[in-house]
Amino acid sequence: MTAALAAFRDAYADALRRHLDSPTQAGLAEGYDLGRRALVEGISLLDLTENHFRVVQAAQQPADDQDAKLAETALEFLLQTLAALDIATRGFLDGNRRYEQQRSRADDLAGRDAFRTALVESLQDGFFVADAHGTIVEVNSAFGALTGYGAADIPYPLPHPWSMPEGPRYPDLGTEAQRFVIPIQHRDGRIVWLAVSTSALIKPENNEQIFVGTIRDVTAEHDAQARDQAASRLATAVGAATSVVEVLAVGLDELRRTVGAETAVVSVWPSRNTGPEVYVSGGARLAERSANTGENLPVGETTRQSTPDAPALDARARALLERARRRPGRSLIAIPEGTDSSEGIVAPLGETGDAALWLRFAAPRAISAADWTLFSLLIGHLSLAVQRARNFDQARSTSLTLQRAMLGPIELPPRFSVHYEPALPPLEIGGDWYDVVPLRDGTIGIVVGDCVGRGLSAAVVMGQLRTAAQTLLLGGAGPAQLLAELDKVAVRIPGAMCTTVCAAVLDPVRGLVRYSSAGHMPPILADVGQPGRLLEGGRSVPLATFEVPRRPEATTALTPGSTLVLFTDGLVEQRGVDIDDSFAKICAVLEDTPGRLPREVADAVLSRLRPAAGYDDDVAMVVYRQPPAPLRLDVPANPDQLSAMRRSLKAWLAAAAVPHDLASDLIAAANEACSNSIEHAYRNGALPASRPVRSTDVSMGRATGSTELPDAGRVQLTAECDTQTVAILVTDTGTWKPRSADPGYRGRGIDMMRALTEELEIDHTGPGTRVRMSVTLPAIKSPVANPLRGTQRRISS
Repeated sequence: MTAALAAFRDAYADALRRHLDSPTQAGLAEGYDLGRRALVEGISLLDLTENHFRVVQAAQQPADDQDAKLAETALEFLLQTLAALDIATRGFLDGNRRYEQQRSRADDLAGRDAFRTALVESLQDGFFVADAHGTIVEVNSAFGALTGYGAADIPYPLPHPWSMPEGPRYPDLGTEAQRFVIPIQHRDGRIVWLAVSTSALIKPENNEQIFVGTIRDVTAEHDAQARDQAASRLATAVGAATSVVEVLAVGLDELRRTVGAETAVVSVWPSRNTGPEVYVSGGARLAERSANTGENLPVGETTRQSTPDAPALDARARALLERARRRPGRSLIAIPEGTDSSEGIVAPLGETGDAALWLRFAAPRAISAADWTLFSLLIGHLSLAVQRARNFDQARSTSLTLQRAMLGPIELPPRFSVHYEPALPPLEIGGDWYDVVPLRDGTIGIVVGDCVGRGLSAAVVMGQLRTAAQTLLLGGAGPAQLLAELDKVAVRIPGAMCTTVCAAVLDPVRGLVRYSSAGHMPPILADVGQPGRLLEGGRSVPLATFEVPRRPEATTALTPGSTLVLFTDGLVEQRGVDIDDSFAKICAVLEDTPGRLPREVADAVLSRLRPAAGYDDDVAMVVYRQPPAPLRLDVPANPDQLSAMRRSLKAWLAAAAVPHDLASDLIAAANEACSNSIEHAYRNGALPASRPVRSTDVSMGRATGSTELPDAGRVQLTAECDTQTVAILVTDTGTWKPRSADPGYRGRGIDMMRALTEELEIDHTGPGTRVRMSVTLPAIKSPVANPLRGTQRRISS
């Protein structure tokens, strides 16, 4: 027996005896405490019970009446003592039961975790778990395969190692977007597009928020969408282009930016007998190579160049393009061939073997299957656009040929200019027309008309009316008679109803214009230095509308140097603009153009009235300049007067509608004649000794620094013109100096004057010398329509 058990027995016996002697609640409480002590000290239940019964037997007396009551009190004490042990036993059993339940639950959870792990690992999509701060704390193997970052290196805090610094910012998990697409950089360097889907959860054990999500590789879908968008952008960019030049000007820039190329070059061979035209977009690297090799290369913008005049590519590039254009259509070649890294690609454009494309990358790179698909798609779109533009060019060429046959003459009489601007590109043809017809009596017939409608149908009507009007003019019909006869013709032509026409007959010699208008815009006449005024006489209804007894006619004088403009309504009728304001603008322009050529007058009028979006209707215009009054200059025979004489003569020649190149020849010849008079006619006169001396080089009119002539001598210059010729007369009152047998490097003035003019007459038989020079004004070579749009276009890259 241990000391603890002995001490417990003694304590228990004493407590039990006291309770048997005097049963109280305190005694029971002491028994309960002894039960707890037994539990703490590990007293056996058997020892406690044995000790209890021994104490009770010792306390009983034989045949004692109190035995029953004593036994009941003793049992009550024992039960109170055992109560603590009973509670502990039941708690132990409950604990064992809970343990078994928890163990069973843990085993079940372990099974479930194994199932969850197997399920997550079986997913084809990447799976991840992130904490509230965005740190990735759990991933599956698919996540590692998609990103290159697996479970071995977990956790992955922000910024995640696969994020791209230059890429878009991650949406905040669970706030901005639960589904999003974002590019990442795979561990091997590839760019991968991932579709991310996330959900927010709360952990039950600590109420912490976590995020679970999946990722899926959508690179193929993204590339396909990007290809479609790139093709759409390219198709939109070249959709409005109507010439090969315009297609390449905008298409090469878009193509270069889309594929990430530094330079895009296209060579086009217009024919077998000419070199290629080169179109370049970009060109920074080409400029660098130009500095190293001395080649003439484009810099900083998209340009169009012709290689025979300015070779824009080195021999290797030209050879690549030459070889590429001979390959089958829609074939792409990586340069250099057979390597993993390419400097660029070359490809034929179109199916005719006359164009090739070269795309040069900024640095060599690998070309993936997706790249090949993108390149093929874009180059195919560009090829189709080039072919479509060629079809437009052919249609334009056909329409221009038709227009040349239907519109006014190619060669106009002097002092005329015509202009036609269509409202329907690219056909370049419509229902407006003009005609300028020289007549046998020296007069000139002018017809400007406008058929209802646009395009080819209106052009057919226009052609018939123009032919009829020209025939009537050549038959001697005046303006009113012409319109009256044209009325009968228009009635028989379908679509000719309401055609407006203005007919005029000019008499340049008498300075008169007769005109009649069938519902047309009034001509505008501007005297020198005066605003234009509308000629509103001779007006009547359009053709084929009402029966008119007779067409009216009006006559107006043409003052020397005046400008007459006839035009169709497309010039002045614009949406939202008062037609009177348009007339006022033309009148104001004509006031400021007395010294300009008729072609320059037409350009000034069109520039002043042209709407920002272009004309809504066709515009036909005829400009005529009446010969100006003669120019008469009488100046001292002094070299200082030569520059003023040249300026005055230049202004007069412009007013006389003399072409600039011919005017330059006449000015040089007149300057030579005046210089001869100044230098030689008064060579025997007295010179003032106090004045600086200098003379003028005979051939060039420049000061040479020899002598200055006295103020007594004078030089007269007279310039006159008629309908066909311009004559300049230079006279002086001095003496004639015969030509030297050996003039040396000087003395070539007369030869130069003879070379610059058609007729040269020098008369020195009387007092003084008369030099008369004359030229015949050439017919005006006038295009019937604008040049092809965009042929000289330069586009910034």
